[in-house]
Amino acid sequence: MSNETLAPAKLVIPWRTRLALAVLSVVTDMSRRSDGTINRRLLNLLDFKSSPSPHKPVHSVFSSDITVDPTRNLWFRLYTPENSGVDGGDPASLPVLIFFHGGGFSFLSAATSTYDAVCRRFARRFPAIVLSVNYRLTPEHRFPCQYDDGFDVLRFVDNNRANGSLPPNADLSKCFLAGDSAGANLAHHVAVRVCRAGFQNVKVVGLVSIQPYFGGQERTRSELQLVGYPFVSVERTDWCWKVFLPDGSDRDHPAVNVSGPNAEDISGLDFPDTIMFVCGLDPLQDWQRRYYEWLKRSGKEATLIEYSNMFHAFYIFPELPESRKLFSEVKEFVDRRLSRL
Repeated sequence: MSNETLAPAKLVIPWRTRLALAVLSVVTDMSRRSDGTINRRLLNLLDFKSSPSPHKPVHSVFSSDITVDPTRNLWFRLYTPENSGVDGGDPASLPVLIFFHGGGFSFLSAATSTYDAVCRRFARRFPAIVLSVNYRLTPEHRFPCQYDDGFDVLRFVDNNRANGSLPPNADLSKCFLAGDSAGANLAHHVAVRVCRAGFQNVKVVGLVSIQPYFGGQERTRSELQLVGYPFVSVERTDWCWKVFLPDGSDRDHPAVNVSGPNAEDISGLDFPDTIMFVCGLDPLQDWQRRYYEWLKRSGKEATLIEYSNMFHAFYIFPELPESRKLFSEVKEFVDRRLSRL
């Protein structure tokens, strides 16, 4: 590990954003118990959720909840732009973006208001048909439940267009996987599974990896030196990994340290082109950069974009100019990738 010191950066954000960050951090810390469980009752009181809007668009986007497997409460929220053909508008085909939310595999859901707003922005800006997956959470459901859920949603979609629940203009040959933090970790592992599965209708052509949640046994320079920034700390990530991994596993497990000593060989897979976002004030950035370099060494197409003065999960705050820029850069990636098909 390098002995260099990361240059200190001043975190300049609006006071309302700063207050929201403080509240979110306090709530998640208060809900985590020392015995490795979560106070879901407390968490649910403060995890504000949005209802679907199947009949009246919100910010020009309709949404509805589609059940995949009721026995494990596996479902996704489907977002359809208002002028995509469902209301008599232009029925031109649209790409499909399958989104996995963050939260350390332990917190939040597809109905969380913040992620509902994010997915509406994706659907409206591209435009695209967006599926936001509500996967099972730890510690009640450990690895590999989250990866199983993500993969099973794609298999459900591949099977007769999710039993007819997708709009007719959803183009399954132009699928993108996307996620932030733990959702980006999940998107990577689902992408690997999809490459090995050989679906009939679903073709994943791109991966949008926003500040992916990776780790390892080693303490990296950024983990040790970037202390006190929003959301991410060694103590929090250690707790989340501990309640996620199988008993007896350490953080060099391939689910965590995807580019480490136990990494899967993906060099022979048709892995999708990837765009990855890294922030200078994110303690996880060293792991994210290693992932990017591993993709390149594996012969995969990958683009790294850095926001030097931003923090983990910054993009969920639409009042930040950098958030708007990220959505524009994701749109450019999607458009560029589609133009090559």
